[in-house]
Amino acid sequence: MERLVAAGRNLEYALIPAAQPDRPTLVLLHEGLGSLAMWKDFPQKVSEATGCAVLTYSRYGYGGSERLAEARGVDYMHREALDSLPEVLAKLEIADPVLLGHSDGGSIALIYAGAGKTPAPRGLVLMAPHVFVEQLTVDSIAKAKQVYASTDLGQKLGRYHDDPDSTFWGWNDIWLLPEFFHWNIEEYLPGVACPTMVIQGADDEYGSLKQVEAIERQVSGPCEAVILPDCKHSPHRDREAATLDAVSRFLETL
Repeated sequence: MERLVAAGRNLEYALIPAAQPDRPTLVLLHEGLGSLAMWKDFPQKVSEATGCAVLTYSRYGYGGSERLAEARGVDYMHREALDSLPEVLAKLEIADPVLLGHSDGGSIALIYAGAGKTPAPRGLVLMAPHVFVEQLTVDSIAKAKQVYASTDLGQKLGRYHDDPDSTFWGWNDIWLLPEFFHWNIEEYLPGVACPTMVIQGADDEYGSLKQVEAIERQVSGPCEAVILPDCKHSPHRDREAATLDAVSRFLETL
């Protein structure tokens, strides 16, 4: 695994070379409990399906990257989008990215694009992103807290994170703070001018179609929604073939 420093934090990353040199680089941004390792073989499969180079990395506090040393703030996704991600792209000389974000990663992609950061993304693929907090989301995260405290979930997360306890509580604690219920990134949506695809599971337990509708209504660039039946919060795992097909089709339109 390779290493780099972004926003003062030591991060792990992996880069799959492009099969077709004229293609943009897909930058995978993981979910709130994700990591480089938790993508499993999806980066390789999406690279093979699209011909693109694929970058995966674990954000601060995740996977094999630097361990979380303090409680996260309400603005933690803003800090990732505005401070860390631009440095990651600059250090790896990625000038033509397509940001593919899952859950928190999708929100980070929207903030990055909507804030006009450079390099400007050629497109966004957002899997189950959040632009505001719903009661459904809070209820599911509260259930996850109970599951973590009463089962071997921590041991399972240990396969993908060096410090699963700090990773889990760093995510869970902030989402359950009363002040986080007012978190909202809709102000960034009008600044998203690049083509966008939103992939959402019809049975997503962490967010409703209101998230998709808000994005479609407010981004300034073209936007396509793909709603997958029999799919929960992780389209790339629950409906892998359909997700790969949607991503490949989107890349052909850029």
